[in-house]
Amino acid sequence: MQNSKPLKLGRVATTIPVSDIDRARQFYERVFGLEVTFQNGNPVGFMILKRDDAELHLTLVKGHTGATHNVAHMMVSDAEEAHRRCIEAGGRIIKSMKDAEWGLRTFVLADRDGNRIDIGQPIPGRS
Repeated sequence: MQNSKPLKLGRVATTIPVSDIDRARQFYERVFGLEVTFQNGNPVGFMILKRDDAELHLTLVKGHTGATHNVAHMMVSDAEEAHRRCIEAGGRIIKSMKDAEWGLRTFVLADRDGNRIDIGQPIPGRS
């Protein structure tokens, strides 16, 4: 790119494909406390969930079975609580919780559609 001024970036949101949008909404509400701020379609095929600075988009994809890679990374204030809530909400733990050398307490969960999300919490004094 030639000497051009960088673009100012705004909101960036991950779109997560799901096979059952209502079930996915319930999972993200229970685990992260996200709330629906927009939905589209009849029946609903697209939904935006928000809380604080976090925003996720859910899109209905019939027959979706998840991914073998992480589709999102979320920073939280309490990784152990997110871990507990994930299990209670019917999710699975893909990678166990560990304190990583780069200063995060981290684990990988899979939502009820198999979408993998890397969860991180800064470790005080190490990040």
